[in-house]
Amino acid sequence: MIVAAHPLAAQAGDRIMAGGGSAADAVITALLVLNVVEPQSSGIGGGGFALVHGPDGLATWDARETAPAGATPDLFMENGEPLPFRSAVASGLSIGVPGLVRLMEALHARHSKLPWANLFQPAILLARNGFEVSPRLAKMLARYADLLTETDAANVFLPGGKPMAAGAILKQSRLAETFDLIATHGGSAFYTGPLAERIVASARRGPRPGTLSLHDLSAYRVIERPAVCHRYRRYRVCGMGPPSSGATTTGQILMLLDRFKPDDLALDEPRLWHLFASASRLAYADRARYLADGDFVQVPVEGLLDPAYMDSRAGLINPFEAAKKKAAAGDPPGRAKDLHAPDVQPDLPGTTHLSVIDKDGLAISLTASIEGVFGSGRMAAGFLLNNQLTDFSFRATDADGVPIANAPAPGKRPRSSMAPTIAYLDNTPVVLTGSPGGGRIPEYVAQSLVAMLTFEADPATATALPHVSQLNRGTVSLEPGMQANVIEGLKALGHEIEEAEMTSGLHIIRILPDGTLLGGADPRREGTAIGR
Repeated sequence: MIVAAHPLAAQAGDRIMAGGGSAADAVITALLVLNVVEPQSSGIGGGGFALVHGPDGLATWDARETAPAGATPDLFMENGEPLPFRSAVASGLSIGVPGLVRLMEALHARHSKLPWANLFQPAILLARNGFEVSPRLAKMLARYADLLTETDAANVFLPGGKPMAAGAILKQSRLAETFDLIATHGGSAFYTGPLAERIVASARRGPRPGTLSLHDLSAYRVIERPAVCHRYRRYRVCGMGPPSSGATTTGQILMLLDRFKPDDLALDEPRLWHLFASASRLAYADRARYLADGDFVQVPVEGLLDPAYMDSRAGLINPFEAAKKKAAAGDPPGRAKDLHAPDVQPDLPGTTHLSVIDKDGLAISLTASIEGVFGSGRMAAGFLLNNQLTDFSFRATDADGVPIANAPAPGKRPRSSMAPTIAYLDNTPVVLTGSPGGGRIPEYVAQSLVAMLTFEADPATATALPHVSQLNRGTVSLEPGMQANVIEGLKALGHEIEEAEMTSGLHIIRILPDGTLLGGADPRREGTAIGR
């Protein structure tokens, strides 16, 4: 089964598995097709994180973009002040070294059953022959047209100076040529030679050129990191560790909620979502202070998920009354002696998630991104380049001079919210889940797990639940469509409520005890689940 953000990507991945390919082959194929048909969300100009459950257990892969060797702590400062966010995004400064091609290469080397070049053919054909622009892509092109005004991007997406409309045929011949080159010569063709030179040239163009170099590209490596796992009810839930904040933040939300026996409640009870929002408030306070690239700063992951620490933090939650102010970060075991200041840098929802499992039980939960919608807006050889470095804090210190853990540094990977997740029961995978959605991703993933692991909801129900979000901002955001009794109940508990659009893209596979696979694709986007 494969669940992906566009029917053409899911169909391509499904055909690959039907033709003898593995889940890894299907993931690679689907990622390449998504670069063609969902260019606003992901592509080879970006990076991602992957959880892979195979014969040897669980492996987690970090393909997060890195800051160039020329990056400085004041990367996004100008005349002593942070750049306007939009100006930073649409600049060479925002472009990190892409990691997705190296991730695909690593997955292929370890888990593939088919030749590398075969996996590129569906995407090459779609890019060369064209496809119908979907309503969502047309909407994004209209909304973000001002980001795509550089010649290369405008020629592809704004023919005649106007965004392409739904139903129009979008062809991407230069992208097809790039895919053909990588298919023929391997992943190194992306990181050295003419493609690398084009990436560097695009990143170094003004205004506000970056420092990305050929050496930065050739030196990039995917890192296999330890999984971050925790207990929720009778399940072991595993995800990606730093530089992703996903598993730690999702884990804290679930562990805090678990201390209030959520199974005594119901999905339509206001108190469940009061407890969820209260747990999220505390988790995001810790995230802002402590989560960053653990190769550069001390990140107390074990302490943040320590049961005794979670007990102490749960004591700050009143089960029957909302907190009236923002939460402060806690004092987890193992934190650095030198305090770090909170970082509240926003991250954007230009992301995609894939969940795939094959007939041999190889299961992959993978989230990929170019950061913002259409990334930096800059193109190289037919693909868009990321703006992931804007996930760093723009300030290196707070007003008192206290350093911020997520400040830029050469070779550092910016903090991410991506949260590809696999939940286990007795060492057997039972749920694969993940989502796009910027800073709210850990909440979306946690909510889907609450629905499935507490209330036995099927994936379709879990993806369609109206979202509840807190983010430690003082108010609770509710998605349009939330039940009236939940809204009134949260207000009665003292929450300040606001309505907000929350376009998650949850893609879920649930594995039942008899081996039956249930898939669910988020109705807010254009994804689909295909199984055999």
